[in-house]
Amino acid sequence: MMQIPELLLHKNIAIVGGGPGGLTLARLLQLKGAWVKVYERDHSQAARVQGAIVDLHFDSGLKAMEATGLMEAFKANYMTGADKYRLLDPKGNILLDEGNQAGEPQFGNPQFRPEIDRGALRDLLINGLLPGTVIWDSQFVSMKEVDYKWELQFKNGTTATADIVIGSDGYRSLIRPYLTDVKALYSGAMIIQGEIDHPKTACPEFYQLVNQANLMAMGNGATIAAQPRGDGGLTFYAASMYPENWVKVSGIDFNNTEQVQTYLIDHYEDWNPVFFSLFKACQHFLPRPLNYFPLENRWETKDNVTLIGDAAHLMPPNGEGINLAMLDALDLSECLTGTATFTDLHNAIASYEKTMFDRAAPLCKETIEGISDFAAPTEESVQDLIKMLS
Repeated sequence: MMQIPELLLHKNIAIVGGGPGGLTLARLLQLKGAWVKVYERDHSQAARVQGAIVDLHFDSGLKAMEATGLMEAFKANYMTGADKYRLLDPKGNILLDEGNQAGEPQFGNPQFRPEIDRGALRDLLINGLLPGTVIWDSQFVSMKEVDYKWELQFKNGTTATADIVIGSDGYRSLIRPYLTDVKALYSGAMIIQGEIDHPKTACPEFYQLVNQANLMAMGNGATIAAQPRGDGGLTFYAASMYPENWVKVSGIDFNNTEQVQTYLIDHYEDWNPVFFSLFKACQHFLPRPLNYFPLENRWETKDNVTLIGDAAHLMPPNGEGINLAMLDALDLSECLTGTATFTDLHNAIASYEKTMFDRAAPLCKETIEGISDFAAPTEESVQDLIKMLS
């Protein structure tokens, strides 16, 4: 039987949130013999569609995946060719098509960023855990310290006790307030997200345009991005700069599909009608303000609670989110279970948090400074993006 690391001897660990970051951390801790449970609000593993595909990067997501020992399972589930970008202008002209470029990067190449369906990634991580590790239907409500332990309360009336709690519960984290009262700020940009379950028949022309790639159409001060889902569906995002209270004052009822469709068609009136077919095919819209945590404000380390992923360092989408969460998991697991000599949990967690903040802060700053290039692109910013992708 594997010996439990000294820092975690007789310690029960609760991970709140069963996304890729939390599940990666659970797998890495269990590989070292730690006692860990993952508390997830979903009622079951199949409770909902997990969303669009995600790409893992060589020095972060793939590095963490390698450490889990699940790389072969990942290779069996990733979506070949979905890492390619296709960039269009508002008229539908293709400005860049990576799918037509020569050469195919492979695993081991730092430029290779394989895409995988979120659900498939979650499933393979869950399958790598000991049976019963994930406790479903466990929506966290609150916790309190009693005799140096945390007593966790869940919405379904159940409770749990843990020596260490790790918040992996995303941008609306309920664990975060136990460490800091720093709230999220608005970046100035917002996306209207849509899901289409059967794009092949609902909007065939646009479906062919995506062609299993990451599609971005940019110009005229707005952006449309679309990604295939592993189940054959499609997720898209219509992005622009908006006032912070726009959803409230816009007069749009986002539960009224026709109102949202009409707004988007008007907003993109100068664009190719192929994009209108995308809006018309969508039956469910969600407005999402792009917020971020100001990372110059760091919390004081505690020796029995910390955060990973968006709960720690929320920032607008930049292709790094899931990769940072998985790298956080790797770093935290190494601080808690590695051979590096930490005399106590406080120093181990403090070392992880310094690494995490030092890595995330400049990325967040860069993303916020460039948010208008994404949500309100100019001809110059589009050309810069083409150079970067090329």
